[in-house]
Amino acid sequence: MLGFLKEPVVVTAKINVNLVALTVMGLTSRLWGLCYPRAVVFDEVYYGQFVSLYMKRIFFVDDSGPPFGHMLLALGGYLGGFDGNFLWNRIGAEYSMNVPVWSLRLLPALAGALCVPLAYQILVELHFSHCAALGAALLILLENSLITQSRFMLLESILIFFILLAVLSYLKFYNLQKHSAFSGSWWFWLLLTGVACSCAVGVKYMGLFTYMLLLATAGLHFWHMIGDQNLSNGSLLCHFLARGLALIIIPMGLYLSFFYVHLALLYRSGPHDQIMTSAFQASLEGGLARITQGQPLEVAYGSQITLRNVLGKPMQCWLHSHPNTYPIRYENGRGSSHQQQVTCYPFKDVNNWWIVKDPGMQQLVVSNPPRPVRHGHIVQLVHGITTRYLNTHDVAAPLSPHSQEVSCYIDYNISMPAQNLWRVEIVNRESDTDVWKTILSEVRFVHVNTSAVLKASGLSGASLPEWGYRQLEVVGEKLSKGYHQSMVWNVEEHRYGKSQEQKEREVELHSPTQMDISKNLSFMAKFTELQWKILTLKNEDTEHKYSSSALDWITMDTNIAYWLHPTSGAQIHLLGNVATWASANAAALVYLCLSLWYLLRRRRKIYDIPEDAWQLWMSAGGICGGGWAVNYLPFFLMEKTLFLYHYLPAVTFQILLIPVVLQHLGDHLCRSVLLKSMFSALVAAWFSSVYFVYCTFSPVTYGQPALSLTELKALRWKDTWNILIRKQ
Repeated sequence: MLGFLKEPVVVTAKINVNLVALTVMGLTSRLWGLCYPRAVVFDEVYYGQFVSLYMKRIFFVDDSGPPFGHMLLALGGYLGGFDGNFLWNRIGAEYSMNVPVWSLRLLPALAGALCVPLAYQILVELHFSHCAALGAALLILLENSLITQSRFMLLESILIFFILLAVLSYLKFYNLQKHSAFSGSWWFWLLLTGVACSCAVGVKYMGLFTYMLLLATAGLHFWHMIGDQNLSNGSLLCHFLARGLALIIIPMGLYLSFFYVHLALLYRSGPHDQIMTSAFQASLEGGLARITQGQPLEVAYGSQITLRNVLGKPMQCWLHSHPNTYPIRYENGRGSSHQQQVTCYPFKDVNNWWIVKDPGMQQLVVSNPPRPVRHGHIVQLVHGITTRYLNTHDVAAPLSPHSQEVSCYIDYNISMPAQNLWRVEIVNRESDTDVWKTILSEVRFVHVNTSAVLKASGLSGASLPEWGYRQLEVVGEKLSKGYHQSMVWNVEEHRYGKSQEQKEREVELHSPTQMDISKNLSFMAKFTELQWKILTLKNEDTEHKYSSSALDWITMDTNIAYWLHPTSGAQIHLLGNVATWASANAAALVYLCLSLWYLLRRRRKIYDIPEDAWQLWMSAGGICGGGWAVNYLPFFLMEKTLFLYHYLPAVTFQILLIPVVLQHLGDHLCRSVLLKSMFSALVAAWFSSVYFVYCTFSPVTYGQPALSLTELKALRWKDTWNILIRKQ
């Protein structure tokens, strides 16, 4: 039984020395001197704030993209024991001793280092020679811009890593298709493709470009499979379902999981709460949750409420009134109703409280049992402090003359009767009998007499003059067709009124409530709201000193100064390897011209290269050239501030195209031994120039050694480059 122990257990393994050597060189180039400089470098000032918020479990919203990349950076901080205590307010600020610089920069550096062996394997899976694959990896290894971007707490290297991993995984899956379909390795690489695509999108939405490219490639390959008569209908269905599961369903589920973990980690109230709905804010620990805890859920006749406008931007505001009246005449000569002002006030205040009144009854307290207000009910809104009724009439609003003025009615004994009936319309109702709920219900107030809708028009325009205390205008919007968030309100604070006397009621308005009703949002509700905010919340784009246009990137007419030593000439710049970028542009041009030439000749039934070489040429172009195009061309359609680092995913694919073109030229256009020898010599000389440029710009890639004034001036190869030179 134990006879197998008589022989030694032998394990054999194939080791690709090229792959090992490239991985070691990649790690060395990215990890060497990783803690230098021990100061905030460029966008570390931006991402570091989010890392600190993760460490403190404080909620935030970043409109630049999903949370997965931020969580990876925070993981580095967590592994290094970072407590989140650092003021990220200035580029160049020295890190305090509690900041684990090496740990925070580790994951981006590892991702950047692993891009080197990934490039090698991609060319091998595209069926190019190991020599071409080695060339591709070395070009990535010696690319100054990729080194710089991967050595700091930034996201581009992580994005590029997942993009290349997705491409490699799909190529491995595709190459297993003919002989090992549905095998373990086939499933592994197919599933890894979907996971890597989801991770790329989860880091930055730029990952969508490569994801779409791979989905299109998979669709094209499946289309070809449909024409294969050797595959049965059942087999095709299984292939289709497998691809749908791995490339669509699993990535979507994984993407949702990023947000689930993000929201689970960030459960405390923070500085970004105000852009979220009241329901979302109330689900966070502290902040609004402390105020709203224990509130009644259902709004009833007699309820005391504050009404927050749902739009919430550029600032949150609450329906508000105060004893002051509109001026008899405005500055432009138009007259007003001289009624009590109603505004939208961006701060919490006792004058934000209103009482929901039944028009058929006089009482301002909640009955026992409470009578809930439902969709379609007619109510009056009584201002809690002044006890005047919310009103509108056919008088032009102060700043929006095409809309109606909204006021609290004062009886001047003139021919202007009160018009203070409002119909409650729950916008997000599930049925027409829904009850108006605290925080959860989004409500429009439609004026019964004029059909005007209560609207916070000041959120999209100017504030009121001095007589209105610079508060935001509220109007009755006549043109109420369509839906706009400035017309929608939700109850944020709520209590059941118990005091009929005004003096007692004023005291009651300042007192906390006691009833405890949970208003926790489901994960999907929170995800939907947060995702919508990320997609729609855009900070005002301002011109940046180092911003650039997409056209500047191809010829590298721009750079970014990442860091400058406070005393010496040491500095770090985002600059690409000029020789590599110029060669990548040339390779793309040669590929395009040759492809058009081949296509024209093939239409004339002239085949210059064998069919297998043609298929190889087209597949490599689809991945490398297509990867460059989908990651570059969309930026011409974007209205946002652009920087050189946005081009890095595209230029990575373009660099992979260089050895593809070189091998093709050597194999098919250099037909004689002499031409092949001359071509090899030219390639060697060209690669030497790539290495020379890498070495020349290494001081501004790594930030050391410090260069003299003369040496810095010598690095300014283009007049458009902003090399920082101190005045003597």
